[in-house]
Amino acid sequence: MDRLAAMEAFVRVAELGSFSEAAGRLRLSKSAVSRQISGLEAALGARLFHRTTRSLTLTEAGRRYVERCTRILADIDEADLSVSLLQAAPRGRLRVNAPMSFSLSHLVPAIPEFLARFPDVEIDIAMNDRFVDLVDEGFDVGVRIGRLEDSSLVARTLAPARNAVCASPAYLERRGVPCSPQDLTQHDCLCYSNMTLADEWRFVMPDGRPLPVAVTGRLRVNNGDALRVACENGAGVAYLPTFITGEAIGAGRLIAFLEEYLPQDSAVHAVYPHQRLLSPKVRAFVDFLAERFGGRPYWDPVSPNSI
Repeated sequence: MDRLAAMEAFVRVAELGSFSEAAGRLRLSKSAVSRQISGLEAALGARLFHRTTRSLTLTEAGRRYVERCTRILADIDEADLSVSLLQAAPRGRLRVNAPMSFSLSHLVPAIPEFLARFPDVEIDIAMNDRFVDLVDEGFDVGVRIGRLEDSSLVARTLAPARNAVCASPAYLERRGVPCSPQDLTQHDCLCYSNMTLADEWRFVMPDGRPLPVAVTGRLRVNNGDALRVACENGAGVAYLPTFITGEAIGAGRLIAFLEEYLPQDSAVHAVYPHQRLLSPKVRAFVDFLAERFGGRPYWDPVSPNSI
């Protein structure tokens, strides 16, 4: 007896309530289906159906068995489909949501290589720094920076996201170098207004205790690149990710300091709605980003200008 074929015949008979209809659906003879069910009952040592000339109903054992068989057959179908999807070429339109600064500096420059690898994929990128519900707004995948809130999204870490507190050499020469986070209260701090606590910068003490510092300044901007430009031009002190400031620090246009007080619990993530089977285009894109940005991020200066 082909056990899986017998299980499928049993599930079809249970669903349709008829040997004849199940046989037609399976393209078998009624007698063949009957033999499969009888063989299954013999192997189990239990009757699966109550049979009369007018009705066909499941026994208690049959009701329990049909639930298990249905799940087993579904898992087999999904396993087969997963292999098919793995072999399928990525294709179709991929909608991506990502933060503005990271997209302009790192994501968009990477896209031509991805498109060259996968000529049947087209990409639609929405760049903004507001919170976006990927499911409600129909995005396939998003890039998120920082600590993730609990959600139903699947997340894959692409790279660490290190922050830097920095200022231009001219500003530090004019105002002095802060030696501790508390010294920042005496400086012009450039605040990123998209943060909930834009005027509170997060540090940690050497013993691991959190150290929030309330800062003040005369410039607030809702874009990280704009803050970097203002910082490079001597407007004040900025607290920004190194994917925004790394090149300027490496080139000496900005000086990083207070590094020993910065938390190291942030990362760049790819997030996407939970699906039992991930589409080839999403899988290919997330794998590509992990390859591109993984390990030590190229945007972190190897020998940063720091104090």
